[in-house]
Amino acid sequence: MRNIAVFASGSGSNFQAIIDAVQVGKLDATVSLLICDQPGAFVIDRAKAAGIPTFVFKAKDYRSKEEYEKKISLLLQERDVDFVVLAGYMRLIGPTLLTAFKERIVNIHPSLLPLFPGKDAIGQALAQKAKWSGVTVHFVDEGMDPGPIIAQERVRLDEFETREGLQAKIQSIEHKLYPAILKTLLTQGGDINDKETSTY
Repeated sequence: MRNIAVFASGSGSNFQAIIDAVQVGKLDATVSLLICDQPGAFVIDRAKAAGIPTFVFKAKDYRSKEEYEKKISLLLQERDVDFVVLAGYMRLIGPTLLTAFKERIVNIHPSLLPLFPGKDAIGQALAQKAKWSGVTVHFVDEGMDPGPIIAQERVRLDEFETREGLQAKIQSIEHKLYPAILKTLLTQGGDINDKETSTY
């Protein structure tokens, strides 16, 4: 059974989906640690309810990204973490973690990358009156959402799409797609074939 650590900054709905998948046997993994950079985030409450250890920090309390990433890296090593799973983590991963977990850090993004990278992908799609958006799972490398794509799933925007409606559609996909892709990644040790984009 593989050990994973989840990094999150917000409410943690994808974190919860991963926990639920583990509990019902759909994902053969142990969530060994939650890393959170926002002390007031609801994801921390989710972790406590599930009995998952947490490391909560404020970036401003450290002199550099390298300093806090070194601390995080040590915590991951202590818990024999195999994969790092980003689930709404709002910080770029730096060289310290990228080197320690090369090709073992994955992220989920609420758009069909390379469209709408970075923050507020849902808002970007609505502002551009896009007909399609979706979800992308990808490996993480340096930069803003540029890593190799593992899987994508599309969602069609209605003519009068609202932010709340689009977010609900995207989260519905995310909560199924992410655990399924993680299952494949952990089974195959990170070696996964290109997955054809499907339509929501």
